[in-house]
Amino acid sequence: MINKYEARLGTERMLPLVFKMALPAVIAQFVNLLYSMVDRIYIGHIPGIGTDALAGVGVTTSLVILISSFSAIVGGGGAPLAAMALGQGDRLRAGKILGNGFVLLILFTLFTSFIAYTFMEPILLFTGASENTLEYAVDYLSIYLLGTVFVEISTGLNSFINAQGRPAIAMYSVLIGALLNIILDPIFIFWFDMGVKGAALATVLSQACSAAWVLSFLFSRRASLPLEKRNMRLSRKIVFAMLALGISPFIMASTEKPGWFCIE
Repeated sequence: MINKYEARLGTERMLPLVFKMALPAVIAQFVNLLYSMVDRIYIGHIPGIGTDALAGVGVTTSLVILISSFSAIVGGGGAPLAAMALGQGDRLRAGKILGNGFVLLILFTLFTSFIAYTFMEPILLFTGASENTLEYAVDYLSIYLLGTVFVEISTGLNSFINAQGRPAIAMYSVLIGALLNIILDPIFIFWFDMGVKGAALATVLSQACSAAWVLSFLFSRRASLPLEKRNMRLSRKIVFAMLALGISPFIMASTEKPGWFCIE
């Protein structure tokens, strides 16, 4: 059943509609950039180790970006396919695309986490870690990887919320994670004296809340395209179509300059 949010995608004037859909995404991206800066500021001010700790966390950025980029395959490849299916009135196919995308995100999490944990130190040394910074890079990444599934889900499925004409809901997931991370960072880093590990833990918890927000919407009756268990059986045709369309967003995301990256 088409709700008012989906209906407006085909009835409202183009320019106002683009503005309504794009503004929440712009706000979310701005907040992401802001709290990424705040995150680095907190780490850089850890007494005694701030400089090396900041350098160590910076070394992990390339790997973190690469891991999170797998969500672009689902978000950039699956969401447009689901939107086209909705436009054609084929809600069954749209639901299967969403379900297959969710399963792919879980598989990507298992694959990337296994590789990263297995070859963590060699990868970090290859990307520029030194004897002084390797310890902090390992401390940060070993905890951050525990939240990989939350990153994949929150970023990969957010596009499916936009496809339903609900950009504000998608924006809230980013705002929740960003604001919570800003609050938790000083608590874990300084109050609990956890240092770099505290920054990573704050990030994981923030990402978990973002993912919970996304899933709570997609599993609820508010979603016009809900995430249903029956649609989670992988279809070779859907997966290949998603991979074909999502490979370009994946390459673009994985080759981004580290400076923009959001949550970490």
